[in-house]
Amino acid sequence: MKRYEEAYNLKDLGICNCAQAVLKAYADITGVDEETLMNLGSGFGQGMGSLEATCGALIGANIVLGLANNKDIPTKGISRKMVADFNSMCGATICKVLKGVETRKVLCPCSDCVKNASIILEKHLIENNIIEEEILNEKR
Repeated sequence: MKRYEEAYNLKDLGICNCAQAVLKAYADITGVDEETLMNLGSGFGQGMGSLEATCGALIGANIVLGLANNKDIPTKGISRKMVADFNSMCGATICKVLKGVETRKVLCPCSDCVKNASIILEKHLIENNIIEEEILNEKR
């Protein structure tokens, strides 16, 4: 199973919130134990500020990026590209906009946001030589 599929399933089955699903699927590459990652992601269910701000899946992907990036490449530049990719793929980066709270039009369901954030994370980890593709595909 691909990591983005694992993250999707964790969210879809209700095991984790969006941030936690991404964090848990990539825990082994962060250098941080799973329990700490789950605690770290616990405040980002329904986006930061409970629907008011950034999607939790995108936050989780950025946390993984920051923890995995031990290169001389500034994380903030990669993060900027990830945010742009997420916005392009999902239609927004703000949870309540993605969920259609005010418009009643869902742009991207939560489980899909988790999958998309994970796909984008992997793309940037590989492109920036932070993690080799083989490591992302290894069984854990």
